[in-house]
Amino acid sequence: MIQDMFLLHLPLLEKILRPLIVYVALIVLLRVFGKRELAQMNPFDLVVLLMLSNTVQNAIIGEDNSISGGLLGAVALLTANYVVVRFVFKHRRLDQLLAGDPTLLMEHGKILHHNLARELMTVTDLRTAVLKQGFKSTDDIDMCILEPGGFFCITPKEGHDGKPDTAQLMRKLEELQKEVRALKKA
Repeated sequence: MIQDMFLLHLPLLEKILRPLIVYVALIVLLRVFGKRELAQMNPFDLVVLLMLSNTVQNAIIGEDNSISGGLLGAVALLTANYVVVRFVFKHRRLDQLLAGDPTLLMEHGKILHHNLARELMTVTDLRTAVLKQGFKSTDDIDMCILEPGGFFCITPKEGHDGKPDTAQLMRKLEELQKEVRALKKA
């Protein structure tokens, strides 16, 4: 039993190459399928990512379920990621090529529907991103950019301080205080 847990069932080189090949393939696939996968995960995207990890599992470990094989594969993945991140950090042009360009989603307060469509985003997805940043609506936004890493860079319209609505926050706080008082009485 102990021998099965630690004895490698595949050649050492294969245990190292399998995760590296899958790593490179997933990086390329995520780049091809766009920033949206990183930015706004809907239930469909979450299911795909969960299934993706299960799908590539056997490609990574092969027929080897040993602890040693799993740890060796993990070390190979982490080492590859470390090397790639360091290399890309030192070569900005390659970083830009791999990451892609930012996408302008709103300009001068106008939603750029063709760019939303290119990123497979709906107006609802955009509104959700704006709300998460603390704005009331897209009407408060001058410019919105979807960065290559999946983050939204939002510039408020002139006259808007970029901060959440204080009155709305105070109402929410008062509601929470009432709920806490009700729970204490119960």
